[in-house]
Amino acid sequence: MASVLVVEDDPAIRASLIDVLTEHGHAVRSVGEGFGALREITQHTIDAVVLDLGLPDLDGSDALRMIRGISRVPVIVATARDDDGEIIRLLDAGADDYLVKPFSGGQLAARLNAVLRRFGGALAAEPQASGLHEAPLARSEPLVIAGLRIDPQARSVHLDGAEIRLTRREFDLLAFLAQHTNQVVSKRRILAEVWRDSYVDDQTIDVHLSALRRKLGEQGARPRYLQTVRGVGIKMVAPH
Repeated sequence: MASVLVVEDDPAIRASLIDVLTEHGHAVRSVGEGFGALREITQHTIDAVVLDLGLPDLDGSDALRMIRGISRVPVIVATARDDDGEIIRLLDAGADDYLVKPFSGGQLAARLNAVLRRFGGALAAEPQASGLHEAPLARSEPLVIAGLRIDPQARSVHLDGAEIRLTRREFDLLAFLAQHTNQVVSKRRILAEVWRDSYVDDQTIDVHLSALRRKLGEQGARPRYLQTVRGVGIKMVAPH
Protein backbone atom coordinates (compact mmCIF):
# COMPACT_ATOMS: atom_id res chain seq x y z
CA MET A 1 0.00 0.00 0.00
CA ALA A 2 1.38 3.40 -0.98
CA SER A 3 0.70 6.76 0.63
CA VAL A 4 -0.56 9.02 -2.17
CA LEU A 5 -1.10 12.77 -1.95
CA VAL A 6 -3.84 14.14 -4.23
CA VAL A 7 -3.47 17.86 -4.97
CA GLU A 8 -6.73 18.99 -6.61
CA ASP A 9 -8.83 22.09 -5.90
CA ASP A 10 -12.11 20.81 -7.35
CA PRO A 11 -13.90 18.98 -4.48
CA ALA A 12 -15.83 16.63 -6.80
CA ILE A 13 -12.75 15.58 -8.77
CA ARG A 14 -10.73 15.26 -5.57
CA ALA A 15 -13.36 12.98 -4.03
CA SER A 16 -13.42 10.86 -7.19
CA LEU A 17 -9.63 10.47 -7.21
CA ILE A 18 -9.63 9.55 -3.54
CA ASP A 19 -12.27 6.87 -4.14
CA VAL A 20 -10.37 5.37 -7.08
CA LEU A 21 -7.02 5.26 -5.30
CA THR A 22 -8.56 3.93 -2.09
CA GLU A 23 -10.28 1.15 -4.05
CA HIS A 24 -6.86 0.20 -5.45
CA GLY A 25 -5.49 -0.20 -1.95
CA HIS A 26 -3.66 3.10 -1.43
CA ALA A 27 -3.73 5.36 1.60
CA VAL A 28 -4.75 8.79 0.34
CA ARG A 29 -4.17 12.28 1.71
CA SER A 30 -5.54 15.29 -0.15
CA VAL A 31 -5.23 19.07 -0.30
CA GLY A 32 -6.69 21.76 -2.51
CA GLU A 33 -3.73 24.13 -2.91
CA GLY A 34 -0.02 24.13 -3.62
CA PHE A 35 1.31 25.34 -0.29
CA GLY A 36 -0.80 22.72 1.45
CA ALA A 37 0.92 20.11 -0.71
CA LEU A 38 4.34 21.38 0.38
CA ARG A 39 3.33 21.16 4.03
CA GLU A 40 2.06 17.60 3.57
CA ILE A 41 5.30 16.52 1.89
CA THR A 42 7.47 18.04 4.61
CA GLN A 43 5.38 16.67 7.49
CA HIS A 44 4.38 13.20 6.27
CA THR A 45 5.82 10.24 4.39
CA ILE A 46 4.41 10.49 0.88
CA ASP A 47 5.14 7.83 -1.76
CA ALA A 48 3.61 9.61 -4.76
CA VAL A 49 1.80 12.83 -5.67
CA VAL A 50 -1.04 13.36 -8.15
CA LEU A 51 -0.78 17.07 -8.98
CA ASP A 52 -3.44 19.19 -10.68
CA LEU A 53 -2.07 22.25 -12.48
CA GLY A 54 -5.03 24.60 -11.95
CA LEU A 55 -4.52 25.43 -8.27
CA PRO A 56 -5.91 28.58 -6.60
CA ASP A 57 -2.70 29.73 -4.88
CA LEU A 58 0.07 28.49 -7.21
CA ASP A 59 0.27 27.49 -10.82
CA GLY A 60 0.82 23.74 -10.81
CA SER A 61 4.12 24.11 -12.64
CA ASP A 62 5.38 26.38 -9.84
CA ALA A 63 4.15 23.88 -7.27
CA LEU A 64 6.04 21.14 -9.14
CA ARG A 65 9.23 23.21 -9.09
CA MET A 66 8.90 23.81 -5.35
CA ILE A 67 8.17 20.12 -4.66
CA ARG A 68 11.31 19.24 -6.58
CA GLY A 69 13.22 21.58 -4.30
CA ILE A 70 12.37 19.53 -1.23
CA SER A 71 11.73 15.97 -2.36
CA ARG A 72 12.27 13.29 -4.99
CA VAL A 73 8.77 11.92 -4.46
CA PRO A 74 7.28 10.72 -7.78
CA VAL A 75 4.82 13.24 -9.25
CA ILE A 76 2.10 12.48 -11.78
CA VAL A 77 0.74 15.69 -13.29
CA ALA A 78 -3.00 15.71 -13.99
CA THR A 79 -3.64 18.39 -16.60
CA ALA A 80 -6.18 19.59 -19.11
CA ARG A 81 -3.28 21.04 -21.12
CA ASP A 82 -2.51 18.70 -24.01
CA ASP A 83 0.05 20.85 -25.80
CA ASP A 84 3.21 18.86 -26.51
CA GLY A 85 5.47 21.77 -25.60
CA GLU A 86 3.76 22.19 -22.24
CA ILE A 87 3.97 18.50 -21.44
CA ILE A 88 7.67 18.38 -22.37
CA ARG A 89 8.31 21.41 -20.17
CA LEU A 90 6.61 19.72 -17.21
CA LEU A 91 8.60 16.52 -17.69
CA ASP A 92 11.81 18.53 -17.92
CA ALA A 93 10.81 20.39 -14.75
CA GLY A 94 10.62 17.13 -12.79
CA ALA A 95 7.28 15.45 -13.45
CA ASP A 96 7.54 11.67 -13.68
CA ASP A 97 4.39 11.14 -15.73
CA TYR A 98 1.30 13.00 -16.84
CA LEU A 99 -2.36 12.37 -17.56
CA VAL A 100 -4.51 14.61 -19.73
CA LYS A 101 -8.00 15.24 -18.35
CA PRO A 102 -10.43 13.64 -18.59
CA PHE A 103 -8.91 10.25 -17.76
CA SER A 104 -10.28 7.05 -16.26
CA GLY A 105 -9.64 5.87 -12.74
CA GLY A 106 -8.14 2.69 -14.12
CA GLN A 107 -5.64 4.64 -16.19
CA LEU A 108 -4.60 6.70 -13.16
CA ALA A 109 -4.15 3.57 -11.04
CA ALA A 110 -2.07 1.89 -13.75
CA ARG A 111 0.16 4.94 -14.25
CA LEU A 112 0.60 5.28 -10.50
CA ASN A 113 1.57 1.62 -10.11
CA ALA A 114 4.08 1.97 -12.96
CA VAL A 115 5.68 5.03 -11.35
CA LEU A 116 5.86 3.31 -7.97
CA ARG A 117 7.52 0.25 -9.53
CA ARG A 118 10.13 2.44 -11.23
CA PHE A 119 10.91 4.36 -8.10
CA GLY A 120 10.60 1.55 -5.57
CA GLY A 121 13.98 0.02 -6.26
CA ALA A 122 15.81 3.28 -6.76
CA LEU A 123 14.48 4.85 -3.59
CA ALA A 124 15.03 1.76 -1.48
CA ALA A 125 18.63 1.59 -2.59
CA GLU A 126 19.26 5.28 -2.01
CA PRO A 127 19.13 6.37 1.65
CA GLN A 128 19.07 10.05 0.69
CA ALA A 129 15.89 9.73 -1.33
CA SER A 130 14.00 12.44 0.55
CA GLY A 131 16.16 15.20 -0.92
CA LEU A 132 17.87 15.86 -4.21
CA HIS A 133 21.09 16.93 -2.52
CA GLU A 134 21.99 16.43 1.11
CA ALA A 135 24.05 19.04 2.91
CA PRO A 136 27.08 17.70 4.78
CA LEU A 137 27.11 18.64 8.45
CA ALA A 138 30.15 20.56 9.55
CA ARG A 139 30.53 18.75 12.88
CA SER A 140 29.63 15.41 14.39
CA GLU A 141 29.45 16.07 18.15
CA PRO A 142 26.04 16.94 19.64
CA LEU A 143 24.96 20.57 19.63
CA VAL A 144 23.33 21.77 22.85
CA ILE A 145 21.48 25.08 22.96
CA ALA A 146 19.62 25.52 26.25
CA GLY A 147 17.05 22.69 26.30
CA LEU A 148 17.61 21.77 22.65
CA ARG A 149 20.01 18.90 21.85
CA ILE A 150 20.88 18.08 18.23
CA ASP A 151 22.92 14.95 17.51
CA PRO A 152 24.28 14.97 13.93
CA GLN A 153 25.54 11.37 14.14
CA ALA A 154 22.22 9.90 15.27
CA ARG A 155 20.28 12.58 13.36
CA SER A 156 18.11 13.04 16.43
CA VAL A 157 16.69 16.10 18.16
CA HIS A 158 15.52 16.36 21.77
CA LEU A 159 13.77 19.33 23.33
CA ASP A 160 13.71 19.39 27.13
CA GLY A 161 14.46 15.66 27.07
CA ALA A 162 11.65 14.71 24.66
CA GLU A 163 12.52 13.53 21.15
CA ILE A 164 11.21 15.57 18.22
CA ARG A 165 10.64 13.79 14.95
CA LEU A 166 11.89 15.83 11.98
CA THR A 167 12.06 15.17 8.27
CA ARG A 168 15.54 14.87 6.76
CA ARG A 169 15.44 18.40 5.39
CA GLU A 170 14.07 19.88 8.61
CA PHE A 171 16.93 18.25 10.50
CA ASP A 172 19.54 19.59 8.06
CA LEU A 173 18.11 23.09 8.32
CA LEU A 174 17.95 23.04 12.13
CA ALA A 175 21.47 21.63 12.45
CA PHE A 176 22.85 24.23 10.06
CA LEU A 177 21.26 27.08 12.02
CA ALA A 178 22.47 25.57 15.30
CA GLN A 179 26.04 25.46 13.97
CA HIS A 180 25.74 29.22 13.48
CA THR A 181 24.07 30.10 16.78
CA ASN A 182 23.71 33.86 17.38
CA GLN A 183 24.55 34.57 13.73
CA VAL A 184 22.02 35.93 11.28
CA VAL A 185 21.97 33.50 8.33
CA SER A 186 20.50 34.77 5.08
CA LYS A 187 18.07 32.67 3.07
CA ARG A 188 20.47 32.92 0.14
CA ARG A 189 23.13 31.21 2.26
CA ILE A 190 20.67 28.56 3.40
CA LEU A 191 19.77 27.86 -0.24
CA ALA A 192 23.44 27.54 -1.15
CA GLU A 193 24.65 25.47 1.80
CA VAL A 194 21.63 23.38 2.88
CA TRP A 195 19.56 22.81 -0.26
CA ARG A 196 22.24 23.21 -2.91
CA ASP A 197 19.54 23.14 -5.57
CA SER A 198 18.54 25.69 -8.17
CA TYR A 199 14.84 24.76 -8.01
CA VAL A 200 14.44 25.99 -4.44
CA ASP A 201 13.22 29.46 -3.52
CA ASP A 202 12.56 31.43 -0.34
CA GLN A 203 9.03 30.10 0.03
CA THR A 204 10.35 26.55 0.33
CA ILE A 205 12.56 27.65 3.22
CA ASP A 206 9.58 29.41 4.81
CA VAL A 207 7.54 26.19 4.70
CA HIS A 208 10.32 24.28 6.47
CA LEU A 209 10.86 27.03 9.03
CA SER A 210 7.14 27.05 9.78
CA ALA A 211 7.20 23.27 10.32
CA LEU A 212 10.27 23.53 12.56
CA ARG A 213 8.73 26.28 14.65
CA ARG A 214 5.58 24.22 15.12
CA LYS A 215 7.54 21.17 16.23
CA LEU A 216 9.67 23.27 18.59
CA GLY A 217 6.54 24.75 20.14
CA GLU A 218 7.45 28.26 19.00
CA GLN A 219 4.97 31.10 19.35
CA GLY A 220 4.93 33.58 16.48
CA ALA A 221 5.13 36.69 18.64
CA ARG A 222 7.70 35.25 21.06
CA PRO A 223 10.02 32.73 19.34
CA ARG A 224 12.37 30.85 21.67
CA TYR A 225 15.02 29.54 19.28
CA LEU A 226 14.35 30.68 15.73
CA GLN A 227 14.22 34.44 15.30
CA THR A 228 13.46 36.18 12.02
CA VAL A 229 15.54 39.29 11.38
CA ARG A 230 13.30 41.06 8.90
CA GLY A 231 14.92 41.64 5.55
CA VAL A 232 18.13 39.89 6.60
CA GLY A 233 17.60 36.23 7.56
CA ILE A 234 17.18 33.75 10.41
CA LYS A 235 19.04 33.56 13.72
CA MET A 236 19.24 30.64 16.14
CA VAL A 237 19.43 31.88 19.75
CA ALA A 238 19.45 30.32 23.21
CA PRO A 239 16.28 31.32 25.07
CA HIS A 240 16.73 33.26 28.29
